[in-house]
Amino acid sequence: MSEETNKVVEETTSPQQVNPEQFLADFNWHKYEQGIEEVDEAKLKEFEQALEGTVGFVNERDVIEGSVVRITDRDAIIDINSKSEGVISLNEFRYNPNLAVGDKVEVLVDKREDSSGQLVLSHKKARVIKAWGRVNKAHETGEIVNGFVKCRTRGGMIVDVFGIEAFLPGSQIDVKPIRDYDQYVEKNMEFKVVKINHEFKNVVVSHKALIEADLEDQKREIIGQLEKGQVLEGVVKNITSYGVFVDLGGVDGLVHITDLSWSRINHPNEVVELDQKLNVVILDFDDNKSRIQLGLKQLSKHPWEALSETLKVGDKVKGKVVVLADYGAFVEVEEGVEGLIHVSEMSWSTHLRSAQDFVKVGDEVEAQVLTLDREERKMSLGMKQLHPDPWTDITAKYPVGSTHTGTVRNYTNFGVFVELEEGIDGLVYISDLSWTKKVKHPSDFVTVGDKLEVKVLELDVENRKLNLGHKQTQDNPWDAHEAKYSIGSNHQGTITSKNDKGATVTFEDGVEAFAPTRLLEKEDGTKLEKGDSAEFQVNEFSKEYRRIVVSHTATFKEEEARNVKAAAAKAQDAEKTTLGDIGGLAELKKQMEKGE
Repeated sequence: MSEETNKVVEETTSPQQVNPEQFLADFNWHKYEQGIEEVDEAKLKEFEQALEGTVGFVNERDVIEGSVVRITDRDAIIDINSKSEGVISLNEFRYNPNLAVGDKVEVLVDKREDSSGQLVLSHKKARVIKAWGRVNKAHETGEIVNGFVKCRTRGGMIVDVFGIEAFLPGSQIDVKPIRDYDQYVEKNMEFKVVKINHEFKNVVVSHKALIEADLEDQKREIIGQLEKGQVLEGVVKNITSYGVFVDLGGVDGLVHITDLSWSRINHPNEVVELDQKLNVVILDFDDNKSRIQLGLKQLSKHPWEALSETLKVGDKVKGKVVVLADYGAFVEVEEGVEGLIHVSEMSWSTHLRSAQDFVKVGDEVEAQVLTLDREERKMSLGMKQLHPDPWTDITAKYPVGSTHTGTVRNYTNFGVFVELEEGIDGLVYISDLSWTKKVKHPSDFVTVGDKLEVKVLELDVENRKLNLGHKQTQDNPWDAHEAKYSIGSNHQGTITSKNDKGATVTFEDGVEAFAPTRLLEKEDGTKLEKGDSAEFQVNEFSKEYRRIVVSHTATFKEEEARNVKAAAAKAQDAEKTTLGDIGGLAELKKQMEKGE
């Protein structure tokens, strides 16, 4: 047991009694636990205040300048002219691999003494504090700062400014669109601090703002000198589907796709490329000259003006199909000079077709000049004129009465168009399709593309019209039907269709007849329905109109009439016999009376 403890025990075991509460209140617990007297805080603060202002005294969180006095493998020893030197890890000086003894560096006093009495300093924290102060000042004053582009990131670049990582958006790198971000990595550039978020410690910088500031004066000077018709040199800044944006030195103008070339183009990149230098002419601009319309093709002579004076109607030309529409094709015969070949001039055929059936974009074609208007800059061409007109010897090839096989090209409600050869079309009226069938629409009889045998019925060379017939290539069956289906003859048939007016009756040989509703009555008073088979009597026959009218009712009504007629004749005979008998009796009576 220690001497102090023994003393305490002796005091507590002495005969003199002590108040326990007073004892606990007065007992020196700090001395008992620490072994030394407790330092009076008031006196300590008084002592520190006395030290303030003396050489070597520093406050925690102060940022001061120190000197590198020694460098080890891992640390840098910094003297801040205090009672002791501080140690800073070399990791905090990675940005400065050339650190040497004697260099002046900024440090933050983290602690004046750690548990071992060592002064704790931080160069990194000092840099951050100083950097934020400089960044805030640059933001307030608009000062231009230097930064080092460290790497790419999503949407832009990471820039080191005063040791702080700032964000450089891609849109703030330059006034023109950036296609290669990597060209800026690991480069030193000038920036303006445009935004600071103190809550999240974010800094946004811009290099574009510096360029715009430089260009603003230049832009005002250029705009003030702009005039229509003025030719300027520019650089292709952006290419879109509708035109090209050209940088005229701080001022942008648009060359519309129609003003790039006298020839038709599908996209502006067929004529220009990015960053290309070219001369353009000012076509127009708005009142404040913020929207400038430029032209490129206007700097060269219009192709129509350079068109050969010897070119005339009737000449043959070659060209490339550049535009295709249903009604025709535009052919470029010379650069910027186009002619239209209407679809009607592509073939001698009168059958309506689309230009896509003859040519496609990019085809090289030969044509004949049909019309030429140099003032209006219009030209019409024809392809069919390079081939013989098939109607020239039509009477020799297709005389009236001749039979041919053609292709069904189209049909309408009134007939079928049949092509005998390219350029020779004829019409088969619906009434000339069949001798026996009642065709309601040509599509019920033929299909486009079918081969059809036809006979030339009429030929109008002047109006280029050909009337054909299909049924005329076959014998008229109505010649035979006239004898078979004579009026009053009976035939077995089947009702194939029926409506309010009557029914269509089809006989075994396929011949169709019509039976009015009133003549469909059966002997029991009911009427025949669709699908019923029965006997029909011919009431009417027309070879010219191919019409047969039949009656089922007549088949049993006629028999009744015959029975009635027979009964009447028999009754008449009986009456004659009775009268004869009466006459004989009278004669006998007369003779008897005479004999008497």
